[in-house]
Parts: sequence; C-alpha cells; structure tokens
Amino acid sequence: MARLPQTLIVLALLGATAAAFAVTERLKLEKSPVTGTRVDKIFSPVCECAREVAVISVRLRDPQIVTVDVLDSRRRPVRTLVQNRREQRGRVSYAWDGRDEAGRVVPEGVYRPRIRLREHGRTIVLPNPIRVDTTAPTIALERVAPRLFSPDGDEEVDRVTASWETDEPARAMMLVNGRRRVLSKFRATKGRLVWFGLVDGRSVPPGTYEIRLRAFDRAGNRSARTRAVTVRVRYIELARTEIEAVVSRRFSVRVSTDARIYGWLFDGRRGAARKKVLVLRAPATPGTYVLYVIGRRGADRAEVVVREPEQP
Repeated sequence: MARLPQTLIVLALLGATAAAFAVTERLKLEKSPVTGTRVDKIFSPVCECAREVAVISVRLRDPQIVTVDVLDSRRRPVRTLVQNRREQRGRVSYAWDGRDEAGRVVPEGVYRPRIRLREHGRTIVLPNPIRVDTTAPTIALERVAPRLFSPDGDEEVDRVTASWETDEPARAMMLVNGRRRVLSKFRATKGRLVWFGLVDGRSVPPGTYEIRLRAFDRAGNRSARTRAVTVRVRYIELARTEIEAVVSRRFSVRVSTDARIYGWLFDGRRGAARKKVLVLRAPATPGTYVLYVIGRRGADRAEVVVREPEQP
C-alpha cells in the first residue's frame, strides 16, 4: 500500500506530460495568427533621412486587440508602440523611431519586436532583428584627376575621376558645386567616381567647379563632406585675348584644346587646324580684327590689332 501514492504521482506526471505534448502538437498544427512579417533590418534614428524609422508590418488572420513592444538584446521592453489597439483582419504596420519611452535614442545594437494578442492569449517575439546604427562612416578623398578636362564627347580628356576610401562599406557620392552628380552603385570600402561633366544630359559651361565627396552607410548615416578640390572645364581657349600683328605678316597664338581638329575664322577667311599653335597672316590694312576659334563644344575669341611696321 505504501507504493500506491508513488504510483499515483507517476501516473499524474505522465498524464500531465501527455497533455502538454498534445497541446504542443496542436499548436504546431494550428496556423499562426500572425503571418506575412516584414521588418526593416537596419536603420538610423539620427540620419535625418528616409531610413530614420524602422517599420514593423504583419498580416493578422483575424481581428485582434494588439500590443506591440520593442525588446532589447536581453528581452527587456524599451518601447511600447501600441497598447491594446483593436486591429482588423489584414496587414497592419507600426513605426519605431529608435527611441525609448523617455524619448531618448536607444544604444546601438540589435532589437526585436514583440506582438501580444489579447484575444488569443498569445505572445509572439518576431524572429526578425532590427539593428540600430547611429555611427556615420568616414570617407577620404584620395585623388582627383585630371584637374582640367573638356566634356565634349570626343573621348579626349572628357571626364574627371575621384578615388575614395571609407572605414566601412558605404556608397559614395560626388558633389559638384554642392549638388549630387554621381552616386556609386554598390557599397564598398574603396572605389572611384567618374563625372562626365554633364548636368541633365548636357555638357556644363566652361569654368571652375568644386568637387567634394560624401558617403552613406546601409542605415542611412552620412559622412561629413571631404575637402574641396577645384577642377576646370575648358573646351577651347586662346592663350591671349589681345594679339599684336604687323600688316601682311604672319602672327601666331597658342590654342588650348583637347580636340584633334578645330576651326578658325579671321578677316573673312576660315579654315581648320590641328596644331596647338595657330599661325595666320595679318591683313594688309591696319586696324582691329577679331579672331575666332571654334571647338566641338564652345568657342573663344581674341582681338588682333594690326599696325604698320615701324619705320627705321
């Protein structure tokens, strides 16, 4: 008879175990009340960009009274996004701005959303981690070349290249006079950005342009701008704006251009030249004339003052 209580205890434990097993198996077969989970993987609450909030989105199979919390790595709640809100069947979404209940930005790390369904008596910690990253990358501008180029489409010095390196994988952008003109396609720790001197598909006017670089990481954090480097766009230029010549004698002027051939117009005559020093004959009549040189994109001019030869 002494063994009877022990036997009853064993039978009770076996029954409880069987019941728990049955409940577990039933839960496995039962469809989850939450499906279609979509959670942003990484964001920065301080980036002042489109990624400054994380969106948590799920689909409810039935109407529910929902409470949504955000848990830290120790499963401690840091923020309640909604509490006892009645939601209808279908997709529902919630945004977390990366702050705790006191409005402070949470430390960097991994967080998880938790959903409590009052009517089902279920608490579900979503397996989707959210990484908070508030550290901006750094970018170094290593080299810009050439400093003088002509984006005229002739494939002769018609682009400028900037080499860069970052301290973490990031996308780099080139700012020209403060406006974004080039963006790298992939995140990397080093690379090159190439600007073809185009804005809205058109070659920019001749002049000087300031180039800086910035980088932004996967979370949206942006680096500070690099030092400024000045480049110059030149299509065709005459070395002098005023040229002195003697009637009926030859004169010369240097032409700065990357074009293989360029045109000239002077005293009713015109022609084409290849050499970087243009040699022409002055008119037989003293006076002031205008010399034009024409390149693929743009032109330049200079006044030619023609005088009589000095008397001995």
